[in-house]
Amino acid sequence: MDIKFEMIFFILTGIAVFVFAVWIITTERRLKRFFLGKKAKDLENTIAVLENNITQLKKARENIEKDIVVINTKMKKSIRGLETVRFNPFPDQGSNQSFAIGMLNEEGDGVVFSSLYSRERMSVFAKPIKNSKSEYELSSEEKEVLKRAQIK
Repeated sequence: MDIKFEMIFFILTGIAVFVFAVWIITTERRLKRFFLGKKAKDLENTIAVLENNITQLKKARENIEKDIVVINTKMKKSIRGLETVRFNPFPDQGSNQSFAIGMLNEEGDGVVFSSLYSRERMSVFAKPIKNSKSEYELSSEEKEVLKRAQIK
């Protein structure tokens, strides 16, 4: 009975050694193919170049991230909501020659321009807007254009 266990042990050990030897041989062949024609200095140089490239890419990425923050800040302050309403302030005269233009950024800051046209004269008004509100009285057309210009 002991002989059978010894036999099985030797057979399994032999199979394990054979599999391990095959694995070592295939790994060695792969490495030889990889390093074929290359010297240690060439590999060191290649690794140094790759490391330098990685460093440059990291710096470029950091610069791009900083630029994105600056661009996002500028975008919030830029005019993004723009609307125009034409109207006739004097129903008995002319047509829709008058207009109101609303320009707002993301934060609700901007300006409303109004032009009132009549036969005798033309008047232009500019009213500053802070947080979607004006310290000056707004006409119904100006309120409408301001509402339509708000970014959703």
